[in-house]
Amino acid sequence: MPALRFLAGPTAFKNIAENGLKPELFTQLLAASGGPKWIGIAGLDRYLFGEFFKGRTAPLHTLGASSGAWRLACFGQADPLNAYSRLEALYIGQKYETKPTPIQVSTQVKGIISGVLGQSGAEELVSNSVIKTHLLACRGRHLNRISGRLPLGLGLAATAASNLISRRSLGLHFERMVFSAGDAQSPFNQFEDLPSHIINLTRSNLEQVLLATGSIPWVLAPVTHIDGAPKGHYYDGGITDYHFDLPLSHAKGLTLYPHFYPHMTPGWFDKALPWRKASDHYHNALILAPTAEFLASLPLGKLPDRSDFKYLSSEERIKYWQQALAMSHRLGDELNNVVAKGNVMDHLEAF
Repeated sequence: MPALRFLAGPTAFKNIAENGLKPELFTQLLAASGGPKWIGIAGLDRYLFGEFFKGRTAPLHTLGASSGAWRLACFGQADPLNAYSRLEALYIGQKYETKPTPIQVSTQVKGIISGVLGQSGAEELVSNSVIKTHLLACRGRHLNRISGRLPLGLGLAATAASNLISRRSLGLHFERMVFSAGDAQSPFNQFEDLPSHIINLTRSNLEQVLLATGSIPWVLAPVTHIDGAPKGHYYDGGITDYHFDLPLSHAKGLTLYPHFYPHMTPGWFDKALPWRKASDHYHNALILAPTAEFLASLPLGKLPDRSDFKYLSSEERIKYWQQALAMSHRLGDELNNVVAKGNVMDHLEAF
């Protein structure tokens, strides 16, 4: 059974049918939140970052939140696969022998980010003339901007309650902050669905932004200072944009989205709302997602997730994640075979 699905919106389907699966068709790439789930599709990233887009000269605008942003931090470096290997080793190697405090988790995550960037990664990313990186974080408003578990708990409860009625109400509680190393032509500069602000991504604030975009409320401490950004409490970018539901009709080319599933949950608070799925904004996108059979074949029959920290010992979890990582290479191999054979239409499905 195949391990990989190719799901194309109407515009993307027509374009790929006429031109084949070629890297120059794509002008955007998305990388979603999802904690450790990325480990189960790492083989896709490795093929895309190291082979499919190798030698590209036209700008590719990338957008990521949370662990998706950390993946893109590898892609923007001069040697993306070497950086990705560091991410794999450091992320999988996390150990918490007792239940950690948010400050302790943040301290360990800072080490992961520093290790992924190394000595020159930040400068390579922000000065990259081809890979134009955009990273998302959320700035708390009202109760969500106050320190302390009680006000934050009340603020998150109010956010969840209003989001139940309308996703647009998120703007009452959080602002979307887009940290951009892009240019004036970026398709990610025009969001109007929620209050959004564009801020320059620089060498001096990259590590702060990478920490903020993954700072899950109550799990990690908020980031309270980002160079060049307004003061406030910055949290996980997945709060507003968990799997993305963004208007990209104005984008010139297609959007490529290596994803965990063949469906998208727009925001973090929509995870408990099975009826809240991404809308028709994917007409110009190709989604690459593992098949149900592949997911069932993984250890424990699922992608790695944050619950593994709770239910598995460090040794059990690390072994499980390493197995899932090794198995993910099958996804990259299948994509490579389709590109090499030029038979994408034998696999393409309408999304």
